[in-house]
Amino acid sequence: MTLWQPRDGYRAGVDPVLLAATVPAKSGQRVLELGSGAGAAFLCLAARVPNLTVHAVELQPEYAALAHRNAKDNGADATIWEADLAALPAELRQMQFDHVLANPPYFDRAASTAAQDAGRDVAMGEDTPLRRWIEVAAKRLAPKGTATFIHRAERLPDLLSGMQDVLGSLQVLPLQARAGRDANLVLVRGVKGGRAAFRLHAPVRLHEGDKHTQDGESYTAQIRAVLRDGAALLFP
Repeated sequence: MTLWQPRDGYRAGVDPVLLAATVPAKSGQRVLELGSGAGAAFLCLAARVPNLTVHAVELQPEYAALAHRNAKDNGADATIWEADLAALPAELRQMQFDHVLANPPYFDRAASTAAQDAGRDVAMGEDTPLRRWIEVAAKRLAPKGTATFIHRAERLPDLLSGMQDVLGSLQVLPLQARAGRDANLVLVRGVKGGRAAFRLHAPVRLHEGDKHTQDGESYTAQIRAVLRDGAALLFP
Protein backbone atom coordinates (compact mmCIF):
# COMPACT_ATOMS: atom_id res chain seq x y z
CA MET A 1 0.00 0.00 0.00
CA THR A 2 1.21 3.52 -0.81
CA LEU A 3 -0.14 6.71 0.73
CA TRP A 4 0.13 10.32 -0.36
CA GLN A 5 0.02 12.67 2.65
CA PRO A 6 0.54 16.41 3.19
CA ARG A 7 4.13 17.52 3.53
CA ASP A 8 2.97 19.61 6.49
CA GLY A 9 -0.08 19.09 8.69
CA TYR A 10 -1.76 15.92 9.92
CA ARG A 11 0.04 12.74 8.91
CA ALA A 12 -1.21 9.28 9.81
CA GLY A 13 0.67 7.27 12.42
CA VAL A 14 0.09 3.67 13.48
CA ASP A 15 -3.35 4.36 15.01
CA PRO A 16 -5.40 4.06 11.78
CA VAL A 17 -3.42 0.94 10.83
CA LEU A 18 -4.27 -0.71 14.15
CA LEU A 19 -7.89 0.39 13.81
CA ALA A 20 -8.18 -1.18 10.36
CA ALA A 21 -6.61 -4.40 11.60
CA THR A 22 -9.40 -4.92 14.15
CA VAL A 23 -12.39 -4.56 11.81
CA PRO A 24 -13.91 -8.05 11.33
CA ALA A 25 -14.81 -7.48 7.70
CA LYS A 26 -15.25 -10.26 5.16
CA SER A 27 -14.86 -10.20 1.40
CA GLY A 28 -17.84 -8.66 -0.36
CA GLN A 29 -19.04 -6.56 2.59
CA ARG A 30 -19.71 -2.81 2.74
CA VAL A 31 -17.60 -0.54 4.94
CA LEU A 32 -17.88 3.13 5.93
CA GLU A 33 -15.11 5.20 7.47
CA LEU A 34 -16.00 8.45 9.22
CA GLY A 35 -13.26 11.11 9.12
CA SER A 36 -10.93 9.28 6.76
CA GLY A 37 -8.19 11.86 6.36
CA ALA A 38 -5.99 10.77 3.45
CA GLY A 39 -7.38 7.24 3.66
CA ALA A 40 -4.83 5.27 5.70
CA ALA A 41 -7.37 3.21 7.66
CA PHE A 42 -9.77 2.19 4.88
CA LEU A 43 -6.88 1.45 2.53
CA CYS A 44 -5.20 -0.80 5.10
CA LEU A 45 -8.50 -2.62 5.57
CA ALA A 46 -9.03 -2.96 1.83
CA ALA A 47 -5.48 -4.31 1.44
CA ARG A 48 -6.17 -7.00 4.07
CA VAL A 49 -9.71 -7.96 2.99
CA PRO A 50 -10.35 -8.25 -0.77
CA ASN A 51 -13.46 -7.13 -2.63
CA LEU A 52 -14.78 -4.66 -0.07
CA THR A 53 -17.05 -1.82 -1.10
CA VAL A 54 -15.77 1.20 0.81
CA HIS A 55 -17.28 4.62 1.43
CA ALA A 56 -15.36 7.30 3.33
CA VAL A 57 -16.43 10.67 4.69
CA GLU A 58 -13.89 13.49 5.07
CA LEU A 59 -14.63 17.10 5.99
CA GLN A 60 -11.47 18.81 4.67
CA PRO A 61 -11.31 19.16 0.86
CA GLU A 62 -7.53 18.70 0.67
CA TYR A 63 -7.63 15.44 2.59
CA ALA A 64 -10.69 14.20 0.69
CA ALA A 65 -8.79 14.79 -2.57
CA LEU A 66 -5.81 12.85 -1.21
CA ALA A 67 -8.09 10.00 -0.11
CA HIS A 68 -9.54 9.84 -3.63
CA ARG A 69 -6.06 9.82 -5.16
CA ASN A 70 -4.82 7.16 -2.73
CA ALA A 71 -7.82 4.93 -3.37
CA LYS A 72 -7.23 5.14 -7.12
CA ASP A 73 -3.50 4.50 -6.80
CA ASN A 74 -4.11 1.44 -4.63
CA GLY A 75 -6.93 0.02 -6.74
CA ALA A 76 -9.49 0.24 -3.92
CA ASP A 77 -13.23 0.26 -4.65
CA ALA A 78 -13.82 3.41 -2.59
CA THR A 79 -16.18 6.35 -2.84
CA ILE A 80 -15.00 9.49 -1.04
CA TRP A 81 -17.60 11.93 0.25
CA GLU A 82 -16.41 15.45 1.06
CA ALA A 83 -18.92 16.18 3.81
CA ASP A 84 -19.51 16.92 7.47
CA LEU A 85 -20.41 13.68 9.23
CA ALA A 86 -23.05 15.61 11.18
CA ALA A 87 -24.78 16.50 7.88
CA LEU A 88 -24.27 13.55 5.57
CA PRO A 89 -25.52 13.75 1.96
CA ALA A 90 -29.02 12.36 1.47
CA GLU A 91 -27.76 9.55 -0.77
CA LEU A 92 -25.32 8.34 1.86
CA ARG A 93 -28.00 8.51 4.55
CA GLN A 94 -29.97 5.91 2.59
CA MET A 95 -27.12 3.37 2.74
CA GLN A 96 -26.37 0.70 5.31
CA PHE A 97 -23.01 -0.86 6.05
CA ASP A 98 -21.67 -4.05 7.60
CA HIS A 99 -18.93 -2.14 9.39
CA VAL A 100 -18.20 1.45 10.37
CA LEU A 101 -14.79 2.55 11.62
CA ALA A 102 -13.54 5.88 12.94
CA ASN A 103 -10.49 7.51 14.49
CA PRO A 104 -12.19 10.63 15.94
CA PRO A 105 -10.13 13.71 16.90
CA TYR A 106 -8.41 12.99 20.20
CA PHE A 107 -8.34 16.40 21.85
CA ASP A 108 -11.11 18.51 23.39
CA ARG A 109 -10.74 21.99 21.88
CA ALA A 110 -11.67 23.56 25.19
CA ALA A 111 -8.84 21.78 27.00
CA SER A 112 -6.01 21.77 24.45
CA THR A 113 -3.79 24.11 22.43
CA ALA A 114 -4.64 24.55 18.76
CA ALA A 115 -2.14 23.24 16.22
CA GLN A 116 -0.42 25.81 14.01
CA ASP A 117 -1.40 23.93 10.84
CA ALA A 118 -5.14 24.30 10.16
CA GLY A 119 -5.50 20.82 8.69
CA ARG A 120 -3.82 19.20 11.67
CA ASP A 121 -5.94 21.26 14.06
CA VAL A 122 -9.18 20.05 12.47
CA ALA A 123 -7.94 16.45 12.41
CA MET A 124 -6.81 16.42 16.05
CA GLY A 125 -9.21 18.85 17.74
CA GLU A 126 -12.71 17.63 18.55
CA ASP A 127 -15.27 19.94 16.96
CA THR A 128 -18.16 17.54 16.39
CA PRO A 129 -18.94 15.94 19.79
CA LEU A 130 -17.81 12.34 20.22
CA ARG A 131 -21.38 11.26 20.96
CA ARG A 132 -22.37 12.53 17.51
CA TRP A 133 -19.70 10.36 15.86
CA ILE A 134 -21.17 7.35 17.66
CA GLU A 135 -24.76 8.20 16.74
CA VAL A 136 -23.91 8.62 13.05
CA ALA A 137 -21.98 5.34 13.01
CA ALA A 138 -24.87 3.45 14.62
CA LYS A 139 -27.43 4.89 12.21
CA ARG A 140 -25.45 3.75 9.18
CA LEU A 141 -25.02 0.18 10.39
CA ALA A 142 -27.07 -2.74 9.13
CA PRO A 143 -28.45 -5.07 11.83
CA LYS A 144 -25.61 -6.98 13.51
CA GLY A 145 -23.09 -4.62 11.90
CA THR A 146 -20.07 -3.46 13.91
CA ALA A 147 -18.78 0.00 14.79
CA THR A 148 -15.12 0.21 15.84
CA PHE A 149 -13.36 3.26 17.26
CA ILE A 150 -9.81 4.01 18.38
CA HIS A 151 -9.33 6.75 20.95
CA ARG A 152 -7.30 7.87 23.93
CA ALA A 153 -7.89 5.79 27.06
CA GLU A 154 -9.00 8.87 29.01
CA ARG A 155 -12.01 9.15 26.69
CA LEU A 156 -13.19 5.59 27.32
CA PRO A 157 -15.97 6.69 29.71
CA ASP A 158 -17.32 9.03 27.01
CA LEU A 159 -17.17 6.30 24.38
CA LEU A 160 -18.97 3.73 26.51
CA SER A 161 -21.57 6.25 27.64
CA GLY A 162 -22.44 7.14 24.06
CA MET A 163 -22.25 3.62 22.66
CA GLN A 164 -24.41 1.89 25.26
CA ASP A 165 -27.41 3.96 24.15
CA VAL A 166 -27.27 2.85 20.49
CA LEU A 167 -25.07 -0.27 20.32
CA GLY A 168 -24.72 -3.54 22.22
CA SER A 169 -22.15 -6.28 22.81
CA LEU A 170 -19.55 -3.64 23.73
CA GLN A 171 -15.90 -4.71 23.86
CA VAL A 172 -12.73 -2.82 24.81
CA LEU A 173 -9.22 -3.78 23.71
CA PRO A 174 -6.61 -1.61 25.53
CA LEU A 175 -3.28 -0.81 23.85
CA GLN A 176 -0.24 -0.32 26.07
CA ALA A 177 3.05 1.02 24.75
CA ARG A 178 5.23 -1.24 26.94
CA ALA A 179 5.00 -3.81 29.71
CA GLY A 180 4.03 -2.34 33.08
CA ARG A 181 2.56 0.84 31.61
CA ASP A 182 -1.01 2.01 31.62
CA ALA A 183 -2.86 1.69 28.34
CA ASN A 184 -2.89 5.03 26.52
CA LEU A 185 -5.15 3.98 23.64
CA VAL A 186 -8.28 1.85 23.42
CA LEU A 187 -10.06 0.09 20.61
CA VAL A 188 -13.80 -0.09 21.30
CA ARG A 189 -16.39 -2.06 19.35
CA GLY A 190 -20.18 -2.26 19.47
CA VAL A 191 -22.73 -4.27 17.51
CA LYS A 192 -26.02 -2.98 16.11
CA GLY A 193 -28.63 -4.88 18.08
CA GLY A 194 -25.97 -6.82 20.01
CA ARG A 195 -27.00 -8.39 23.31
CA ALA A 196 -23.79 -9.99 24.63
CA ALA A 197 -22.26 -8.97 27.96
CA PHE A 198 -19.61 -6.25 28.09
CA ARG A 199 -16.04 -7.51 27.67
CA LEU A 200 -12.80 -5.83 28.77
CA HIS A 201 -9.94 -7.69 27.13
CA ALA A 202 -6.36 -8.03 28.31
CA PRO A 203 -4.16 -5.25 26.88
CA VAL A 204 -2.16 -5.66 23.70
CA ARG A 205 1.45 -4.52 24.09
CA LEU A 206 2.95 -2.53 21.20
CA HIS A 207 6.69 -2.60 22.03
CA GLU A 208 9.13 -5.11 23.46
CA GLY A 209 10.64 -4.42 26.90
CA ASP A 210 9.60 -2.05 29.64
CA LYS A 211 11.51 0.95 28.28
CA HIS A 212 13.14 2.32 25.13
CA THR A 213 16.82 1.35 25.23
CA GLN A 214 18.11 1.85 21.68
CA ASP A 215 17.33 3.44 18.35
CA GLY A 216 15.35 1.37 15.91
CA GLU A 217 12.07 -0.47 15.75
CA SER A 218 10.96 -2.34 18.86
CA TYR A 219 7.45 -3.53 18.00
CA THR A 220 6.30 -6.89 19.28
CA ALA A 221 6.01 -9.68 16.72
CA GLN A 222 2.20 -9.37 16.78
CA ILE A 223 2.21 -5.62 16.07
CA ARG A 224 5.03 -5.89 13.54
CA ALA A 225 2.91 -8.39 11.59
CA VAL A 226 0.03 -5.89 11.57
CA LEU A 227 2.18 -2.96 10.45
CA ARG A 228 4.43 -4.76 7.96
CA ASP A 229 2.45 -7.75 6.72
CA GLY A 230 -1.18 -6.62 6.91
CA ALA A 231 -2.11 -9.12 9.62
CA ALA A 232 -5.38 -8.82 11.52
CA LEU A 233 -5.61 -7.73 15.15
CA LEU A 234 -9.03 -9.15 15.89
CA PHE A 235 -10.68 -8.95 19.30
CA PRO A 236 -10.26 -12.27 21.20
